[in-house]
Amino acid sequence: MDRWVGKIALVTGASSGIGAATTKALLQAGLVVIGMARRVERVEKLKSELPATIQQHLHAIRGNVSNEEDILTAFKWIEAKFGGVDVLINSAGVFHYKLKMIDETNTAQLREIIDTNVLGLAMCSREAFNSMRKRAADGHVININSIAGHRSHYPGMNIYCASKFAVTAITETLRQEFKAENTKIKITSISPGAVRTEMLPKERLELGIAVLEAEDIADAVLYVLATPPRVQVHELTIQPVGQLT
Repeated sequence: MDRWVGKIALVTGASSGIGAATTKALLQAGLVVIGMARRVERVEKLKSELPATIQQHLHAIRGNVSNEEDILTAFKWIEAKFGGVDVLINSAGVFHYKLKMIDETNTAQLREIIDTNVLGLAMCSREAFNSMRKRAADGHVININSIAGHRSHYPGMNIYCASKFAVTAITETLRQEFKAENTKIKITSISPGAVRTEMLPKERLELGIAVLEAEDIADAVLYVLATPPRVQVHELTIQPVGQLT
């Protein structure tokens, strides 16, 4: 991780769950982190709880990745203050449990999932790549995907599975595009199974299902970042011991 010390990382969805755990892990590894979230006050609270030695390296910025203007504003601010982004963690995500695709009046929820999980991730990746290429930086884009992006039979997940299948396809498309542009910018999809976060329905936890902790995914982020320049971990699947599907 030495080559990342002092580098600039943008983490979307940094206010809770995997985003918050990854923010902490990157700070502890020596990176400067911009935590982007709709609930920016949570990122500020996270900052106040950090050791004094790394507090100054976390910068909170309000933004909703389903809003392109928020994304462009965030990247412009980062460029003006730090020069650009070296690492992007696409962690922001939305999930509506038990919402059926055939339910009437579900349009707003369907749009929210697609706009956040697919379009927001794609636009953030676009801006990060161009920031890296502009400075000839060998950066890294990491998409927090899901095993739902590889299997479509999870009940109660409606269009969420389709959104994560899109992330799987987008990751491969971007890998090819990064290569075609003759860069050494890496991209990785990390696909966890069930993770104990606010997105996991309480009723699922009460059933005693096997779960991962958000810190397990943050550890995976550090692992793929720590690989040597010649190595690209394109897809990493992580499931808790005992998960049935």
